[in-house]
Amino acid sequence: MSIELILTHPGGAHKDDYLACSLLVARHGAPIERREPEQGDLDNSAVLVVDVGGEHEPGRGNFDHHQFPRDHEPICALSLVLQDLGLYEDAKMFCDWLEPAEWFDTRGAGGTAKWLGVERDIMSKLNSPMDVTLLRRFAQAGRLDPGDLLYEMMRWVGEDLLEYLKTLRERLTYIGEHGELWELEANGAETFKVLFMPRTDPLPAEPSMGLGRYLDSIGESENVAGLVYPDRRGSGHGLSRHNDHPRLEFTRIDEEDDVHFAHARGFVAKTSATEKERLKELLRAAWV
Repeated sequence: MSIELILTHPGGAHKDDYLACSLLVARHGAPIERREPEQGDLDNSAVLVVDVGGEHEPGRGNFDHHQFPRDHEPICALSLVLQDLGLYEDAKMFCDWLEPAEWFDTRGAGGTAKWLGVERDIMSKLNSPMDVTLLRRFAQAGRLDPGDLLYEMMRWVGEDLLEYLKTLRERLTYIGEHGELWELEANGAETFKVLFMPRTDPLPAEPSMGLGRYLDSIGESENVAGLVYPDRRGSGHGLSRHNDHPRLEFTRIDEEDDVHFAHARGFVAKTSATEKERLKELLRAAWV
């Protein structure tokens, strides 16, 4: 069925309705109207009603959460749209900003700050003028059609999010097929783990993309200290800390002949080495 219209509430705009509409714009390319829905809108499955209407009926194209009980788990219109697209679980895993957005929309700044374990004033310090302007302009728009500047910006946001979730899942599968988890002995006794990605043809545009997410997905994120991946600017490899692990200090290998860069803060280095045993030697030498 062809979607004719995306409908959301008038008045103030929030991140959840903006992003939910952005996803729907990217998927369907339908115009957006900001007004209260009529019963005919709720009954028309060619009209997607978002964050308004008091009904969650995805089969009829209705995505509101305000009717849920007060003690319902934090979930917003964006969550409901992601669920309908079959992307919610991946988004929860790979988009660190999603759960705070759900809390903020349903529990407010105070509840979200308490959940995060921070002071209430921290929340306002995280505001961005980009967010303020986009939401303000969205709130002012009674209707947005394809070709309108803000509409096309929303399309970009939706397309980028959809592409990120699609390609990241593919990337994690790729890492699982090609990556190696090394356990290296250091200082004669203790060991540490490193995730190694070999050079493949074709080489991914960003060889280090998704490595941290992959470790999250297999439950190894807390156990891995470093990452090794192909250098996209050369024939060697990049070496870096994982989660800024304090025991890897790459300035210790700065004088090695095959190390052509080590950041002064010690968190990353570049080497022309390609042999696995040499890479392991460099990692052991960087361990403190």
